[in-house]
This record gives sequence, C-alpha cells and structure tokens, in this order.
Amino acid sequence: MLIIVAVVLILYLIYLLRHPIGLLLIATFIAIALSGPVNYLERWMKRGFAITLVYIGLLLVPIGLGALVIPPVVTQVESFATNAPRYASDVRDYIEKNGTLKGLQEKYDIGGQLQKKAGELPARIGDAATVLGNIGIGLVNSIFQLVTVLILTAFMLGGGRRWVEGALKYQPPDRAARLRRVSERMATAVGSYVAGALFQALIAGVTSYVVMWILGVPFRGPLAVLIALLDLIPLVGATIGAIVVGVVTLFVSFPTATIVWVVWSIVYQQVENSVIQPRIQQRAVDVHPFVVLVAVLFGATLLGVVGALVAVPTAASLQIALREYMRYREDSRIMEGVDPAPGDIAAGHA
Repeated sequence: MLIIVAVVLILYLIYLLRHPIGLLLIATFIAIALSGPVNYLERWMKRGFAITLVYIGLLLVPIGLGALVIPPVVTQVESFATNAPRYASDVRDYIEKNGTLKGLQEKYDIGGQLQKKAGELPARIGDAATVLGNIGIGLVNSIFQLVTVLILTAFMLGGGRRWVEGALKYQPPDRAARLRRVSERMATAVGSYVAGALFQALIAGVTSYVVMWILGVPFRGPLAVLIALLDLIPLVGATIGAIVVGVVTLFVSFPTATIVWVVWSIVYQQVENSVIQPRIQQRAVDVHPFVVLVAVLFGATLLGVVGALVAVPTAASLQIALREYMRYREDSRIMEGVDPAPGDIAAGHA
C-alpha cells in the first residue's frame, strides 16, 4: 500500500511540475545539440569561452532574422493602411463597370461598404496597438522562459560531462561502459540531426527565395524565412509553408505565378524527401517514417511546435537505448548458454 501511495504521489508531483520539467527537457536537448560546436571550439580555448562564443552566435540568429523580416512587414502594412481607400475606390469602379456586379452593387452597395471600412482602417491601427500591448505581456513571459532555458543549458554545457561521469562511477564497470556508449551515441544522433535539419532548412529557404524572386512575389524575404522555419517540422512543415506562399501568389500574376509555385513546391518536396533529406540524415538517425509520424504527433500534442521539433531526435535516442538493451539481453543469453572450459571445471574441483 505504501508503494502504491508513493507512486501515486510521485506521478501527481510530476503532473504539477510538468511545465518546469518541460523546460528542463528542452534545455537538455539544446545542450546536447550545442555540445558539438562547443567541444570543437574547446580544442583551442577554454570551455567557458567556447560556450560564450556559441551563445553569441545562437543569439545573433534571431536578431538577424528579425532584422530581415520585421522592417519590410512594417513598411508594407503601413503602405497598405495608407492606400486602402484608393484600393477600395478601384474595386468600386471595377464593380460599376461590370454588368453582373453592378446589380449587386446597386442592391448591397458593396463598393460603398468597402470604402467605408477602408477609410476606418488607419484609425484601427491605434486599436491594434492596444492588442499588441496585450500580446507584449505574453511575449515578456516567453522571453523569461527563454532566458531560463538558456541559463539551464549553460549549466549543462559547463558541467554536464562531469555529472555523467560522476554518476557512472557508482555503476559496475561493464554497465558504466554500456551507459557511456549509449549516451555518446545519443548525443551524436541529436547533434547530427540538428545540424542536418538546419542545413536542409537553409536549402529550402534559399531555393524558395530564388523562385519567389523570379515570380516577383512580394515579401519574399520574410516568406523564405518562414519556409525555412517550417521546414524544420518533419513531414508537414514544408507543405504548410508552400500553402502560405501559394495563397500570396494568388495576388501576383494569377494564375501563372500560382501554377508555377505549385509545380515547384511539389517537385522540390519530392526531391527533398527522396534525395536531400536521406543523404543529410542517413548518418544521424535511422528511424522508420511511421515512427517519425507518431513521434511528431505525440510531441506536438505534449509540447506544441517545440515538441514536434524534438520528436525525431527523441525517437532516435529511445531507439538507440532499446537496441542497446536488446544487445545486452542477447549477450547475457549467450553467456548463460556457454559451458565452462574443462580447465575451469578442474580448477573448480581442485
């Protein structure tokens, strides 16, 4: 009864602490992913300085993306709000010149309603500022959580190796060697997966930008960044990014731009799934596509987008642990079936 009560209490405690435990797991994943470049830089400098350089590079990535995405978006939103009345007037003139739409215009005054709403749009920007202020509160909380994760990651990068070795000292030599081998293989799989996923996302973003530049798609810089970020989500991310850009192409030389983009997206995703991704990830993880899909669904349900991102390396780590365990069971079974040598039997009798 005491064991049952203790298990229930532990499970309830884990449920109450699910959010900080999730942050701790995210920090662990980031620490494993960053251990590769940190270990590489440690060859020429102290580990603390190597961690600092990697962190500086890590922080420069969102700053650079923000500098690339935010200015054109703000400029285009302001331009649209300013020119909205003129756009509505053009739509009204087109409706009045079209025989079919003219009847609807006389009955429902579609053009007049559009002009009215367009004239109110600049004033709505002030109301949007209030909404953005409320969003800012949530953003501050997210930044606080991000800082917490980065601090936890720094501690793990600084002392994680010593912690692992300290824990292995209390294990028998054969078990310690086995656990050390499993941890090293997991770290290699996670690091290789992250590096491969980032390189794959870079290819998707650059090639998509080139195609959008040829088609004359507006916002191609932010859209290329969006495609690269969505491409990090296995299986479904690239499709979502292609659909978003496809909607934008509806307003650019329709239907030519849309048809070209759809054809390009289908061809590129086939090439990515059959050529780029297997070559990049073949040395990182060896997980069946069905397991990948199930892992992504479970990860997205538990941790949202972050869970979807870490699902594949987590599944690969579990697969490595399971294979090592099966290998251990097989070795134990073989050793149990081996008869002792005659010399050993004689020595035992003596």
